[in-house]
Amino acid sequence: MKFQFAHNNFNVRDLDRSLAFYREALGLEEVRRIAPEDGSFIIVYLGDGVTPHNLELTWLRDWDRPYNLGDNEFHLALRVDDMDAAHKKHQEMGCVCFENEKMGIYFINDPDNYWIEIVPTR
Repeated sequence: MKFQFAHNNFNVRDLDRSLAFYREALGLEEVRRIAPEDGSFIIVYLGDGVTPHNLELTWLRDWDRPYNLGDNEFHLALRVDDMDAAHKKHQEMGCVCFENEKMGIYFINDPDNYWIEIVPTR
C-alpha cells in the first residue's frame, strides 16, 4: 500500500480575493471547480502546473465570520527557484509576515491569514 499527497484545503471567506492572491503571489491557477446548483459552497482546486499536488480553496455561502486558525502553526510550503525575486514581489504585495534569515526562509499570509512558507530550491 502506498499513499501519495493529493491536496490540502484552506477555507476562505472571499473566493475571488483568494484566487487573485494565489495567482499573483504564487502563480497558482485553477485546475477544476465544484459548485452545486444550490450555491451553498464552491470548491476550487489550484495547481502549480508542475506537480500533481493541489491547493483546495473552499468557500461556504453561509459562513459569516473569520476562520479561527488557532496559533496558526500549520502551513503550506512552496519552493521557489529565485528567492530574491520572490521575496521582493511578496514585500511589494505587503504579505510577508515572518522571516527567518538564519534558515533562509520566510512566510507570507493570504487574505484569510493562512501562512505559506517560501523556501529556496536547494
